[in-house]
Amino acid sequence: AAVKFSVTDSGVGVPSGLEEKIFTPFFTTKSPGQGTGLGLSISRNIILSHHGEFSWNKLSVNTQFYFIIPKNQ
Repeated sequence: AAVKFSVTDSGVGVPSGLEEKIFTPFFTTKSPGQGTGLGLSISRNIILSHHGEFSWNKLSVNTQFYFIIPKNQ
């Protein structure tokens, strides 16, 4: 059994061609001084350390990430 949840914001999704880069530490599409590019990589590593899954929904109109974390048995 697992818990699945998602987080959606008002962004317009992941720009084409950047899908492979978005989880890379220090990668950002923001202007200099506006972000570190660590949020997604840290979040993903936390979920993975709990044997979960972290991905983004390519079909969402807005930016949407989803998480699946196994329940402790």
